[in-house]
Amino acid sequence: MRKAIFPGSFDPITNGHYDIIKRAIPLFDEIVIAIGVNADKKYMFPLEERKRFIEEAFAEFPSVSVVTYEGLTIDLCHRLQAKFILRGLRNPADFEFEKAIAHTNRLLSKIETVFLLTAAKTSYISSSIVRDVIRNGGDYTVLVPDSVRLKQ
Repeated sequence: MRKAIFPGSFDPITNGHYDIIKRAIPLFDEIVIAIGVNADKKYMFPLEERKRFIEEAFAEFPSVSVVTYEGLTIDLCHRLQAKFILRGLRNPADFEFEKAIAHTNRLLSKIETVFLLTAAKTSYISSSIVRDVIRNGGDYTVLVPDSVRLKQ
């Protein structure tokens, strides 16, 4: 069974995340979207809302599930018996950052990281850009899946 963990804070999930996950579905038997919890970080969206956004976005895909976790991603991989970590790459800076983490994870756990390049049409989107658009009253809806809608 090819099971991958796709970790992130998903504050909120973006069209870039969505695209990576959709394109990874044929590559893995199961994808677990893992929302990491960092007590030192301030989030715009509460954990349960971020989880709901993702669950609704992938409701029609039975091989995709969502969990929350604290601690090391490789520990979650061991608990869930996942042999792969899935990551998206937007630019060379992402690659350098992710490469160091992937090497460390492989050294500590033998878990492989699989990288997918973001599509050109979503490569500029980040959760921090989405949050900035929301804070400033812009139209964030073109940057996120339909499940991400703020209550007015």
